[in-house]
Amino acid sequence: MYFLYLIFKSYLADCVQCSCEFIVLKNAWTIAIETLSWIEMQRLSEHVALVKTIKQLNETNSNAIRYAYGLVVETIRYQNLIDKFINTVIAPKKIEEFNLGIQAFLRLYVYQTRVTKNWTKYNIQEAQNIASTARSILGWKTMIPIEPYLGFLLTQKLQPILDATDDEERLSLETLQQPWFVKYCINLLGPEEAAIFLRTSNTPPPVYIRINTIKGNLDDILQKIAAEGVKLQKAEPLQNIYKVSEFKQPLYTLESFKAGLFYVQDKASCFAAQTAAPKSGNKVLDICAAPGTKTTYLAQLMQNQGSITSIDFSKRRMKTWKQEINYMGVTIAEAITANACLSLPTIGVADIVVLDPPCTSTGVFAKQPSAKWRLSKNSIENMAEIQWQMITNCAQHVVAGGYLIYSTCSVTVEENEMVIERFLEVHPDFRLVDIVPEFGLPGLRGLVQCRRLYPHLHECNGFFVAKLQKNC
Repeated sequence: MYFLYLIFKSYLADCVQCSCEFIVLKNAWTIAIETLSWIEMQRLSEHVALVKTIKQLNETNSNAIRYAYGLVVETIRYQNLIDKFINTVIAPKKIEEFNLGIQAFLRLYVYQTRVTKNWTKYNIQEAQNIASTARSILGWKTMIPIEPYLGFLLTQKLQPILDATDDEERLSLETLQQPWFVKYCINLLGPEEAAIFLRTSNTPPPVYIRINTIKGNLDDILQKIAAEGVKLQKAEPLQNIYKVSEFKQPLYTLESFKAGLFYVQDKASCFAAQTAAPKSGNKVLDICAAPGTKTTYLAQLMQNQGSITSIDFSKRRMKTWKQEINYMGVTIAEAITANACLSLPTIGVADIVVLDPPCTSTGVFAKQPSAKWRLSKNSIENMAEIQWQMITNCAQHVVAGGYLIYSTCSVTVEENEMVIERFLEVHPDFRLVDIVPEFGLPGLRGLVQCRRLYPHLHECNGFFVAKLQKNC
């Protein structure tokens, strides 16, 4: 689904510059309004809500879907600032007083007419076209209560609204984050570093691809990709990982992609898999394996020799896992549907157990902006308890001398260092070991053998990785 976001950027540029007709495409705005409504009503992710909407509307127009998805992602990214702006303009009313369709429209309207123009310019004709489209989607009677505000939303300046807030709220609005999370990051990183991290967390990192050497020789695959107009830069010190610096057409349309010669994967996720350092012939357990990203890379590092047992609780996601496994040419993996919070199936012990448990996703807000608005202070503690249950269940499946890899795409200490500290206290038969290659920064709380990655420092998702070895 991240491909849709990338493609949206080019569509948005065309739309803003010269294509009012594209903006008023009724089906695109219908999808966007409905998707935002599902997200608000059921706290769904952008991807899940979009899929639900497409099925509901029986939409097949790929251009409309791509454009709608981009609108949704970017509108959600700016949601706290957009809502503050709207509530100031429509005071004493609040956006929450309107039905979900109107809420969604107002947010999309402000994003498209104001945010995309950096709040400084506006296009009256564009605004009129959008309002006209909304009337055809929601009905003119539904639109009557908000019609008087549309002109003010188009012309009201943002700066006086920001100037009227205190320092704490202003930083929250400027960094597009919840106030409590801003405080958390300041305590974690310090004021200056936190501000940079929070701002960078709103910008998707570069696109990285992993060359799939299961399907062919590295150099041969690189030549095929280059011939399709893609320019790559090696992502040191990682194996087979390249940053995409230029491409002429969407990556998923390339013949090399269709052939499974490469996989779009953030380098932080690749680093977590490389930390395991599996060898040909190893027995590996991949816990929380769906949708197959880790499994396919582990198999590649094992040269497709040995065995991988992949476990995940979601039957739906395991269907995707099977598709990815076949697509990437992996022949050594088998799937088991089970809940790693409970006792794992009778699968014996393994040389390597890789655990990438559910987390608060505080390191991937750029790609999943809806996650930051679902998050609460209690979310971190609740998630840490789930992670504790999973890592405890994994411990008994590590062979003597074997390794347990723990990673999350979160930056919180509760989900990372504190889980490892607690684990080591209860399991003295495990110890932290150095991670090779050495990448990122040392872990916090004195756990220097763990590694941390940050978007503003490493051009990737925020990530944490720990490697533990069981005593012989």
